[in-house]
Amino acid sequence: MTRLRAGGHTAVAVARTPREGIDHAVDATTAEVQTWLPLLTGCDGVVFAAGADDREVPARPAYSAFHAGNVVPVVTLLTAARQAGVTRAVVLGSYFTHFNREHPEWDLAGAHPYIRSRVAQAAEGRTAAGPGLPVAVVEVPFVFGRAGERFPAWAEGLVGWVSSKSPLLAPTGGTAVTTAETVADIAVDALEAASGADLPAADGNLTWAEMIGGLAAAAGSPRPVKVLPAAAFRLALRLTALRYRFSRKEPGLHPTRLADLLLRHLHLTATGTRPIDPAMVETVEAVREKR
Repeated sequence: MTRLRAGGHTAVAVARTPREGIDHAVDATTAEVQTWLPLLTGCDGVVFAAGADDREVPARPAYSAFHAGNVVPVVTLLTAARQAGVTRAVVLGSYFTHFNREHPEWDLAGAHPYIRSRVAQAAEGRTAAGPGLPVAVVEVPFVFGRAGERFPAWAEGLVGWVSSKSPLLAPTGGTAVTTAETVADIAVDALEAASGADLPAADGNLTWAEMIGGLAAAAGSPRPVKVLPAAAFRLALRLTALRYRFSRKEPGLHPTRLADLLLRHLHLTATGTRPIDPAMVETVEAVREKR
């Protein structure tokens, strides 16, 4: 919102719960087309930045929950946007859709309900929007930084861990990382250009050990990160899968197949140039302020 307004745009903020800076309170998971129409009338563009998180563990079958959280709200919103005459849209998605597209042999959508929902979110959302409403999808990896009081959903548990005296362990492999500011830049640029493209976001790439160690340093608890052998990492995830099976729950990222994914280097070509360390400090500060 800040970036849009700084660029001279009028922006309307919608969120599930009312708070300072929110213009309308709407639950996107239950909203209907008629809910959105009066809010979208007169708008040129719309950004969807909500959705179900990959860490959620619903009852089996998990895909129904992720479809309800990630696909249905986007289809409903973009259907309303088309009817309201909106001319451009952006959906904040996941970088897993990039790897699903680039590496079909990994079968990510088939293996993981969360990733399947993100792939369907982009495809079904664009179908609902139609040819006259281009929909760009920002494919977001791990994000550091903050947007007002908001910070990444996974950050609270990770900041608590690296702030403690517990040993730090990480598998081999690594990930692309980005900042909240870079995601905002990409989203605003995509809106202004009505690009309709798939847009991976990254300010750089880190090994898992580098990411965890950097966050520990940002939390004021710097210490070595031990590399977890691949065999031990696979075993831990297999045990996690057994626990979920007995509880009749299913995670969005299937544990036994997740090891194959996370042991890879999930790298992206950098689209931003911002340093990650200051954004990690912002993340830690935001988590601690909430507490």
